[in-house]
Amino acid sequence: MSDFIEWGALGQVLVAGVLVGAGIPALFALGLRLLAGPAREREEAAARAAARRTSPDDAVAVAIPRPGPARLAGAVLCLALVVAAVATGLFVVVSGGH
Repeated sequence: MSDFIEWGALGQVLVAGVLVGAGIPALFALGLRLLAGPAREREEAAARAAARRTSPDDAVAVAIPRPGPARLAGAVLCLALVVAAVATGLFVVVSGGH
């Protein structure tokens, strides 16, 4: 053991850094992925739009189906957790960090 390094505190900082540095962006990405809906439906919509194109310069709108209620609820929960984490971090910084 070293008199200069508090290993317990260093471990806590490391764990908190990994959770905040990787966990919050992962939750955000999961929320966006849940909002996007199933990949199969997006691919089918893109294939239908491609079939309607008559030339390479022809622009066709692609209707992407909305996610189901369970996916939407999961996305809202993930994004709400991200907003709460950011708000908590801002509150801690503004209040002096104690």
